Amino acid sequence: MSPIALDGPAVDGNLYTWLTGVAQQAPSWLDGLISAWSTYGLALFAALMLLGWWRARKTGDPHTTATALAAPLVVTTAFLADTGIKSLVREQRPCQTLHTLTLEACPPLGDWSFPSNHAAIAAAAATALWLLDRRLAAIAVPAALLMALSRVWVGAHYPHDVLLGLAVGVCVAWPLTRAARRAAPLVKRLDSTALRPLVAPRRTRARSPSRRAGRWSRPCPPPCSGSWPSS
Repeated sequence: MSPIALDGPAVDGNLYTWLTGVAQQAPSWLDGLISAWSTYGLALFAALMLLGWWRARKTGDPHTTATALAAPLVVTTAFLADTGIKSLVREQRPCQTLHTLTLEACPPLGDWSFPSNHAAIAAAAATALWLLDRRLAAIAVPAALLMALSRVWVGAHYPHDVLLGLAVGVCVAWPLTRAARRAAPLVKRLDSTALRPLVAPRRTRARSPSRRAGRWSRPCPPPCSGSWPSS
């Protein structure tokens, strides 16, 4: 064990067992929805970031576009930071220590609990979207909180695991997302390269004047007035 291994049950083990007990007594349809969200819900944040990029490139603002393009990198960095903390703290999963019934199968030994990767990823994505597009953030922020709660509900984490996971996501994503706006000059340079579709919509070509059928549709040189010759 790591010398800084965390004793999870001493922190909030009672709250964990209470929540997992409530989950065992909840209707099966509710447990099914929460379990599905806990497993697949991160896909929503990916979709919101993709939509944020699509909306940003239409604005023509290089700062906004740079923020949108950086969002996946920011979330990845938050995940790596969270995983690094896991390897240092090495807290056992609550289902391994408390041996309580859980909705989710207990992860194997060595799959550490503190902090929660799911919570960190969700919080990082929500933070990046908050700085990018508040309308999308209105969906992402409550979704991140629900993700954190769901990880305790299914038995995968202690409450303090998801709280710190949320904190890691915010603390990593906030400064990195703000710093990403400095990449606006790079976005401007990409606008004139083959990578332009990443940063701006496709340019539409101006339509050439429609030609009429026959030879009289061709323009004539001066002093032709464009009218029929008089007979």
